[in-house]
Amino acid sequence: MELVEKLAKDLDAEVLQTHISWILIPSDKRFVLKIKKPVNFGFLDYTTLEKRKHFCRKEVELNRRLCPQVYEGVVPVSKVGDRFVVGDDSNPVEYAVKMKFVPPERLLVNRLDRTSPRELEKVARRLAEFHQRAEEVPEYGKIEAVKFNTDENFEQTKPFVGITISKETYERTKELTDRFYRDYADLFERRIKGGKIRDGHGDVRLEHVAFLDDGVCILDCIEFNDRFRYGDQINDMAFLAMELDYAGRPDLARAYEEAYKRLAGERDEEFYPLLNFYKAYRAFVRGKVTSFLLNDPHVSREEKERAKERAKKFFDLSLEYLNRVYP
Repeated sequence: MELVEKLAKDLDAEVLQTHISWILIPSDKRFVLKIKKPVNFGFLDYTTLEKRKHFCRKEVELNRRLCPQVYEGVVPVSKVGDRFVVGDDSNPVEYAVKMKFVPPERLLVNRLDRTSPRELEKVARRLAEFHQRAEEVPEYGKIEAVKFNTDENFEQTKPFVGITISKETYERTKELTDRFYRDYADLFERRIKGGKIRDGHGDVRLEHVAFLDDGVCILDCIEFNDRFRYGDQINDMAFLAMELDYAGRPDLARAYEEAYKRLAGERDEEFYPLLNFYKAYRAFVRGKVTSFLLNDPHVSREEKERAKERAKKFFDLSLEYLNRVYP
């Protein structure tokens, strides 16, 4: 994209990317800019400038709940002559989320080898307290709402069967997911009545948890689709537990899970089946989203090969969790 390339050159910035965003980090680290890609994946739509502006604003608003010290605001990017100027609103052609730079060594993903179970307990406390304050959205705890998301995942993953997920893994994962809805229908109802369905973060992952001087900060919540953020609080916390398992630190995952269970007042008979079910869901989502990189023209062939292997591992892990529910 011309705008990103020129901004990167003018700002002397490194450019990172996900399947939905470009992140520009100037060499002096005085700020970070996040620009949304003009893509439509069905579950998100950034295809117009107005939509990208709207979701930039929503991203800042929502992320200030768990990370107020990092999100500075939304800035316009105007085309002035043959240059793109950040903060100029004379001719906006793009919008960006402006953030403070978070040193990579503060992110959980980069300090797994020196992170203690006690630190994961602090993350659990931060999230449990956040969930207690979050708005209740009971309708998103209904089986129909949860199943809509899992059905969508299976549908959107079909093109990758035989590429990043085997036919056998795909079919067995779908079978056990649907079986869970039948076998645990009463549990879904109890969670709704118990006030456990909340407006959460939606994307609590290793690279989104930061240990800053003033406490734990959880970055980059989902702003583009409310139904991915709304749901059972166990669904919200399970993402990080799954990623700790994926990264080879099940010890940290257990410390985090047990601390959250205690702090949130969860009961064993509800917590453990839902934990494995939602960890399976989260692993499948990561497999799906990683698979999307194979169709991204901005991603190199080498990166796509690495993405293919990561996706396979996520899909296999998803089935492993469901096999714990149904050994």
